[in-house]
Amino acid sequence: MPKSLVIVESPAKAKTINKFLGDKFVVTASMGHIVDLPKSKLGVDVENDFKPEYIVMKDRKKNLAALKKEAKGKAAVYLAADPDREGEAISWHLRNVLAEKERKFYRVEFDEITKEAVTSAFKNPRDIDMHLVNAQQARRILDRIVGYTLSPLLWKKVSRGLSAGRVQSVAVRLIVEREDEIKKFNPKEYWEVLAELKRKPDAPAEKFTAKLASHKGNKVDIVRKDESDRITAELRKSIFVVEDIKESKKKKNPYPPFTTSKLQQEAFNKLRFSGARTMSIAQGLYEGVELGGEGSVGLITYMRTDSVRISKDAQADAKKYILSKFGKKFYPESPNIYKARKAAQEAHEAIRPTLPLCEPEAVKGYLTPDQLKLYTLIWNRFIASQMSPAIYAQTSVDIKAGDYIFKAASTRVDFEGYTAVYEAEKEKDEDDAQARAKLPELSIDEPLDLLELLPSQHFTKPPPRYSDASLVKALEELGIGRPSTYAPIIQTITARDYVGREAGYFRPTELGMIVTKLLMQHFPKILDVEFTAKLEDELDGIEEGEADWVIVLKSFYSPFIHAVDKAKLEMKDVKKEVVATDEVCSVCGKPMVIKWGRRGKFMSCSDYPACKNAKSITTGVKCPTGCGGELVARKSRRGSFFGCSRYPKCNFISKKLPDSASAKDEGKAASENPEDTVKE
Repeated sequence: MPKSLVIVESPAKAKTINKFLGDKFVVTASMGHIVDLPKSKLGVDVENDFKPEYIVMKDRKKNLAALKKEAKGKAAVYLAADPDREGEAISWHLRNVLAEKERKFYRVEFDEITKEAVTSAFKNPRDIDMHLVNAQQARRILDRIVGYTLSPLLWKKVSRGLSAGRVQSVAVRLIVEREDEIKKFNPKEYWEVLAELKRKPDAPAEKFTAKLASHKGNKVDIVRKDESDRITAELRKSIFVVEDIKESKKKKNPYPPFTTSKLQQEAFNKLRFSGARTMSIAQGLYEGVELGGEGSVGLITYMRTDSVRISKDAQADAKKYILSKFGKKFYPESPNIYKARKAAQEAHEAIRPTLPLCEPEAVKGYLTPDQLKLYTLIWNRFIASQMSPAIYAQTSVDIKAGDYIFKAASTRVDFEGYTAVYEAEKEKDEDDAQARAKLPELSIDEPLDLLELLPSQHFTKPPPRYSDASLVKALEELGIGRPSTYAPIIQTITARDYVGREAGYFRPTELGMIVTKLLMQHFPKILDVEFTAKLEDELDGIEEGEADWVIVLKSFYSPFIHAVDKAKLEMKDVKKEVVATDEVCSVCGKPMVIKWGRRGKFMSCSDYPACKNAKSITTGVKCPTGCGGELVARKSRRGSFFGCSRYPKCNFISKKLPDSASAKDEGKAASENPEDTVKE
């Protein structure tokens, strides 16, 4: 009996699946997409219902030849790509390029690579879902039209090598607008007054701190030092008495298991992993890890999901673990079920361990340090999601001082519940702060001794810059992008040098601000958050079979191409703009000017092209090697960096502008690694 061929995306996934299927199947990998739009041109016939021109990718021709060889003599081919739009499109293209008479094709999908899930999928194969294919195709064509139309416009008006994307440009807009908010922010002065108090001498001498809250029933708002001085002078004459004590119980419910966006957010907050790093590690955990004698095992479910749903089998495993490890009190009366956000598709389960009884410690020896950190995070969050709430006892005290009221509060854990396994990073910080604020046993009308008044000056702070975590959160809340796109969006905008990272937070580059301003002026709809979110909903509608992909593209294309034609005539030509300087050309003596080029700003002789003298604009910071050069902002495939103006004589490079002797050591190490040195 001839064997059947199974095609997945990666060798790791193939290896894991192979051990479940037995000798009736041959499992091989396509290495992702085999077919795509051509790189050299638009590849979309906009006049003929947006018919795409698909070709076999140049670097995949050998893969296709190998697949055809494997498929020879096989009566059946099972297409087992990932269970999403991309996986469906890969499967569809594979069916098209491998189609032969009498050969049957089956689509199989599974959310986790375990024996039960895989064997069940192969018992229940289905046809290719063309709604999913059309949704992927529509997104691909939309992005191609925007990218291949706007990018040449930016090359002409700003600099070669730039790109514009339907979703990436909106993400850059968010970062640019946040930077504008920060620049415009006007800090306002305010003062806080704390009182350090203790019980009277005959009581145990436990000090505690209370904060000034109100005056004659109104919230205290101190905005100047003289107000603070006046109030503290009044308070020093006052008698401090406990006016009210309130005790309450607070129940804190566990968090749902991870969705893609929440995993990326928490991996950044707890582990400082970028979105791309998180998804790369998660991909490996999903596809399979060698666990000694067990062979390759998929340790987590599919990692691109917006669902918080989990299977009954997983719930049962979690219950078994919690009861055996912690006892009945730690398991709720009925299993915790979570509600997804309104726009969630819920096509898959949440991200969870495929083997809930397999503790991180049990697989520690088989994982890389990063894999272990991420698996532990996923495992802890899932187990905690099925546990009982944590219960806190909260005490709040009102202390009267004349017409003023001070407040003090403390929290203690009565029952740790799910926090025995997992706490979110923000929640952990809040709980630690409250736990530090311990109060002595107080009683109403009890007089207190004032030890010290502590007035302190503060200023309001601007909104924070976006981090990987907060940008993904914003994109999700605004409905921009989907689980599979968050990490690629961030990768693209950093690689294109539209934004840079500063201490883990995004800051727009000058290039990013210029491009965003131009696009906002001429393509306000493309950069409109609501419009982009609506388009994402329409793509979801195509996937659900509720919208026609050609109609969606037509409604987008007509106004878009009209705006492009107008922008070609009206968009400001940044390349032709020059900024005069006081510097004189060292070759001909004429004034130097600042221009834009393919690598950003540079100094050029004003008599160009008669005089071709040009040089980089330095930061004014001396090279730490002592070579006499200054540092210049540069770009490479790896991102932005600072290099010496005397390159190649000096190979110093640094990720940030050095300001100490330690930077000299960094530069020395960098110059000894020729692979890290970018040649101009």
